[in-house]
Amino acid sequence: MVEIYGEVAPGKTRTPFLKREIQKFNSICLALVSKVSKLNRLLKMSDVKLAVLGGKGTGKSALTVRFLTKRFIGEYASNFESIYNKQLCLEGKPLNLEIYDPCSQSQKAKCSLTSELHWADGFVIVYDISDRPSFAFAKAIIYRIREPPTSHCKRMVEPAVVLVGNKQDLCHKREVGWEEGQKLATDFRCQFCELSAADQSLEVEVMFLRFIKDILMIFKHKEKRRPSGSKSMAKLINNVFGKRRKSV
Repeated sequence: MVEIYGEVAPGKTRTPFLKREIQKFNSICLALVSKVSKLNRLLKMSDVKLAVLGGKGTGKSALTVRFLTKRFIGEYASNFESIYNKQLCLEGKPLNLEIYDPCSQSQKAKCSLTSELHWADGFVIVYDISDRPSFAFAKAIIYRIREPPTSHCKRMVEPAVVLVGNKQDLCHKREVGWEEGQKLATDFRCQFCELSAADQSLEVEVMFLRFIKDILMIFKHKEKRRPSGSKSMAKLINNVFGKRRKSV
């Protein structure tokens, strides 16, 4: 409870009635601040930025479009980058989602990811279960994301990552085992799943939504480290109306 004190003449004391009124005023102030803070959190739209990365031909663009439109398109121009925007409502709260789908990199190219690491809140790393080199490329991307930050790319919180083994419909041509994907994800603190962008619209949607919710939980954890609105107001009240030293 925050107490508000004013000047009291020497030799005088406050009446019990005045003390009770001051306590009531404090309680009302803090209750109002708490309700306003909750209302602001409800009305505030969260922004989540995802980068979908992977080698050429892994189906990362098909995966993204499947989630956004529920349609499957097998062929994409791999030499163009795209940023998609989608408005979502998760657990009754509005959400602005941006998904970055860069042009496909050669699996022999070196991963820099400097701009992506600054921009994205989370990474969806895609490989093709029927193509082992794409798995090796996914591993290189994850290693780059998880390596200790440098002076050029400082990160306050470790970004969320989900490793996705795509093209499960080509299981008869499998070159990468499920256990290998799971182990890689575990070693680098990532989520993991296998699915088919071609055949599994629901699984693709569930994967993205679950990943977005995890990112929102990270946001919530970061917010808890900041002083709440009610605590800040309590401090302000104390600073303005706090006990004053008697002049000698």
